[in-house]
Amino acid sequence: MFRRMRCFIGLNPKSPSPPERFLDAKTLPASRRRAILFKPPDMLDTVHEIAIYIHRFHNLDLFQQGWYQIKISMRWEDGDLISRGTPARVVQYEAPDPPSESVVGVWRIDDVDNSFSTQPFRIKYARQDVLLSVMVSFNFAIGQYESQSTSAVILKFELMYTPVLENGFEMQASFDAVPAAVHEFRIPPKALLGLHSYCPVHFDVFHAVVIDLSVHIVFLKAGAHISSQKVPSNSHMVGDAIAEHYEGQNQVLGFGMGSKLIELVKSLCASQEILLMELQKMSNSIGEKVDDLIDADINLGKFELISSSIKPEISTANGGVSAIKTGADQWSSVFQIFEKLNGTSDLGNDVILQSLPKDDILDLFFSLGNQLLFIWNAFLKFHRIHRFKILEYLHQAWSMDRKAEWSIWMVHSKIEIPHRYLRSGTDDSLHNKFGKAPITRKSNDDPAQIAATRAELHRRSIAQMKINNRSIQDMHIFSNPSQVPVVLIDQQVMNVPLHGSGNDPSVSSPNQNDFSAEPLISRAKVATSQSALSSKKHARVLKVVVFVHGFQGHHLDLRLVRNQWLLIDPGAECLMSEANEDKTSGDFREMGSRLAEEVTAFIKKKMDKYSRYGGCKEVKLSFVGHSIGNIIIRSALTENIMGPFLKNLHTYMSVSGPHLGYWYSSNSLFNSGLWLLKKLKGAPCIHQLTITDDPDLQNTFFYKLCKQKTLENFKNIILLSSPQDGYVPYHSARMELCPASASDNSKKGQIFLEMLNSCLDQIRAPSSVQRTFMRCDVNFDTSAQGRNLNTMIGRAAHIEFLETDYFAKFIMWSYPELFR
Repeated sequence: MFRRMRCFIGLNPKSPSPPERFLDAKTLPASRRRAILFKPPDMLDTVHEIAIYIHRFHNLDLFQQGWYQIKISMRWEDGDLISRGTPARVVQYEAPDPPSESVVGVWRIDDVDNSFSTQPFRIKYARQDVLLSVMVSFNFAIGQYESQSTSAVILKFELMYTPVLENGFEMQASFDAVPAAVHEFRIPPKALLGLHSYCPVHFDVFHAVVIDLSVHIVFLKAGAHISSQKVPSNSHMVGDAIAEHYEGQNQVLGFGMGSKLIELVKSLCASQEILLMELQKMSNSIGEKVDDLIDADINLGKFELISSSIKPEISTANGGVSAIKTGADQWSSVFQIFEKLNGTSDLGNDVILQSLPKDDILDLFFSLGNQLLFIWNAFLKFHRIHRFKILEYLHQAWSMDRKAEWSIWMVHSKIEIPHRYLRSGTDDSLHNKFGKAPITRKSNDDPAQIAATRAELHRRSIAQMKINNRSIQDMHIFSNPSQVPVVLIDQQVMNVPLHGSGNDPSVSSPNQNDFSAEPLISRAKVATSQSALSSKKHARVLKVVVFVHGFQGHHLDLRLVRNQWLLIDPGAECLMSEANEDKTSGDFREMGSRLAEEVTAFIKKKMDKYSRYGGCKEVKLSFVGHSIGNIIIRSALTENIMGPFLKNLHTYMSVSGPHLGYWYSSNSLFNSGLWLLKKLKGAPCIHQLTITDDPDLQNTFFYKLCKQKTLENFKNIILLSSPQDGYVPYHSARMELCPASASDNSKKGQIFLEMLNSCLDQIRAPSSVQRTFMRCDVNFDTSAQGRNLNTMIGRAAHIEFLETDYFAKFIMWSYPELFR
């Protein structure tokens, strides 16, 4: 059946075809028509066709060079029906580029497991693009005695790998090995009538790639042909055949197949409506008309809607279609008639359909099936012609939907930053010109425990939730939703006026940034000529993101966050800091100095590169730090060499950073470990973290660091914490008061409050037109880890920030404007 369908689908509408090729019953004699209309139920077979456009393979972070290949297969989730989808057609709509170097061989279909594999392509370096430009569609048949499936479809992508061989053309047979990575998606039953979505494939943390592809689904009538056992056209033989073979068929159709036929007609109407609606939306969004696809000599009458014997209001719509003349300029009216048919006549209504004669329902089934196939083929052609615009449109729609889909695991709330934290048991007290009284917090309220309990209650509600949407579901997340991290977000957007001698409104001017790197660019270069001014039209924005690892860390520790950042902003220049690798036991001042030199050298290098391509009109400098990497970042910002770039600071993301040191840490096991480190190794950074590097508390490193303005120039500040993290005190990562410090009336409590208030003063500082401040609590599911030393001392959650990217996906795709 599928082989015949491929032949049918591939027909050229211009070429003459046998009258039986398209089952247009109206062109046949009445006796022949009756015989066809009362064929056995195999004529009512339907099919879900799922088309996948594979546009581009982009290597973000593959660790191995070699030949790769994408293998695609589909199957029913419950396995009750035909277990696998069958490849129906393949279209290579653009030659691989370059065909001789990156891509060799041909795509292939494996008849054993009904899978499709792209051409093998070679990956040589990071950030490499390979254009695959191929469309493959799979068919899921609904047999004659089967009802429409209530099962979902599992879409499986496998990343196949083989080492580099001397002759690339000889290695294609070696792809039968175990795949390097697998990524599955679930297409829910609701989406099988129609879906058009961008669907990026990322595989896993060890195979960080992105495959740009789009998925399109339609519900079709299978095989618009006449069976080889068709009744002869001789009128006497037709009568005999009907009497002999179809006696009692009216009864079967009226009771058994009649209800199925009505359901099929309703499903075809729904699929047609979805397809037309999506085609119209795409056409309007990309500014391209569908009319251009219709040749002037196509006879639209061949796709007549329904027989004239149906109700008058439907006949009117039918007459409208019959009146359509040929030509591309008339195609737009087809939309209006289809809308009129589906809207005015309401063919999805059981009452209307059951009131129709049986032969008219069959006629409607075949006519709708032919129309839908015609529109589907026109859509696929339209997609291929305008693939770049359509992919951009679908990608934008997908990006906007992320926040809504991932809101299942996120709890949002607005926060108020207190003007000043006060001592003597007061917390979150807001003292302003209106004279609000302080709000007291009970001493037994542990903020970390409250946050953990809140997240656990939300996790239990997710476990009981029935997720039943129409979107494609990423099985990395939806396979076990209760194991996905829960993120509690407290957000405040502050609109603060610019004032003061140090806050020139020109900070927000793009031209200001042309002179911000004065120590790096001579004034002779800064002095612009007329030719330089004209080149400003082609100048670009230099967006630099610096990632800084933590204690005894590696420069690639934050690669998962980096990869998510690059997906949101592919033009970002990322620096994975190596200046302090194997040197994190020293003084924070020295580590900050090394980082500052590394960052300024990186910016200079990129600005020199940009100067060869039109120049740099603006610099946006962002930082991401893990653990004590955040202290190194803030220390680097105090260096004189970083002074010219302070006005270019954009986004700061702190991943579990001890901004207030390790005072008031409640983890006795970890505190014992810190004490041993100080005694045995005498690491200067440990003394600074515990604020024991100087007898005079006001002369300690952390006290001085909090007094320096290291945060006030950032436009966006995001503090990530976890109540499960025992390595970094919860209040220190969030820059907030803790119960122990609030009730501490000693010198230590006073110093702590000064440090905290100094940090919050910087966040409230009017140095930016608008500043977004967010505290994000990430609560990991540690149930699978059991009770071991890592979980007891809180190391598991601290390291989990580096080993998973779910929290980064949720936060970064929910607020993409902060990372561009």
